[in-house]
Amino acid sequence: MDIAALITWVVTALGGFYMLGTWIQHGGIRQQQSGTNRLPAPVVLGHFALAAIGLVVWIIYVVADKNALAWTSFGLLLPVALLGFVMLARWIPVHRGRATAAAPAAAAASGTDGAVPAERHFPVAVVLAHGLFAVATLVLVLLTALGIEGH
Repeated sequence: MDIAALITWVVTALGGFYMLGTWIQHGGIRQQQSGTNRLPAPVVLGHFALAAIGLVVWIIYVVADKNALAWTSFGLLLPVALLGFVMLARWIPVHRGRATAAAPAAAAASGTDGAVPAERHFPVAVVLAHGLFAVATLVLVLLTALGIEGH
């Protein structure tokens, strides 16, 4: 189960890394002063940092097989999940506003218009897959930490 958790965590991280890159590329950090962006940089970067640290701890757990490391990873995943839910709740209105956005199509496509939130460029499929794999990772890490092995 520890390898399954590692795989789901890596897939989750790839989706998250893609969204982070998209957010940065479309001005997510620059939009912090204008208030255009609905995702505060400390939340985005904190989510990323804690998830990355947790993944490193999980890799060490897989190699060393020390139960304390499994629980440490799980403990790191809890605030990661909380920050993820905060970002999802703030992203949903931005996504829903996409259909009614008045910004010109060219500016929206380029992401250079300050009125277009950077997170509007997140593909829905990536957001959903990231969330589903994140939940699976959290459950698998918890089951592994509890010593419940699937057969």
